[in-house]
Amino acid sequence: MGFKEWIIPQDKVFFDLLEKHIALAGQCADQFDRMLGNWANVEVWRSTIKELETQADSTGHEIFDRLNRTFITPIDREDLARLAHVVDDIADAIDAASNRIVLYNIPAPTPPMNGFLAILKAQIRELDDGIRSMRKPSQLKHNIPPHIVEIHRLENEADKLLNDSVAELFASNDPVRIIKYKEIYEFLEEATDRCEDVADVLQDILRKHG
Repeated sequence: MGFKEWIIPQDKVFFDLLEKHIALAGQCADQFDRMLGNWANVEVWRSTIKELETQADSTGHEIFDRLNRTFITPIDREDLARLAHVVDDIADAIDAASNRIVLYNIPAPTPPMNGFLAILKAQIRELDDGIRSMRKPSQLKHNIPPHIVEIHRLENEADKLLNDSVAELFASNDPVRIIKYKEIYEFLEEATDRCEDVADVLQDILRKHG
């Protein structure tokens, strides 16, 4: 990167990378959802999700690298770094859940898994729209708030689903099943938590620039 690129705001490249980052998290969720609908060869699905998570990790590293090499950024450097960090956490949690499914030899998907994925995919769609809205700072106060509200609403659904799912597990009195499924559900719920974290960063950006 030359001196000119160092001092001129790199709006396009940072927004491109953020959009790519959330898209990769969305692809992780899509692949997990497809696994739930086609349980055969779960190891293949896990491998695909791992590859996407690795790409998301690389994209996050590229954002941090460019932050270190760019003097002026389109929004606060701290907010760009926080976005990169929490978006990466979404993909990490999805990858961890798929990994546990293989490690624990889970025989079939469960209704809570489908429920978490429906919530997660809806959240990521909202995040994708919210992140794209940052390209037009003058419209932030109109475009971002509805996405933030919906993401928080969906997170409340995920919290309730986790509580209900864990309660159902404990009713089975099967300690091995409880341990295995509870961990998977918690990773999926963690992914929805991280979506809420992204929404919180967008809220902070709105306060500063809206």
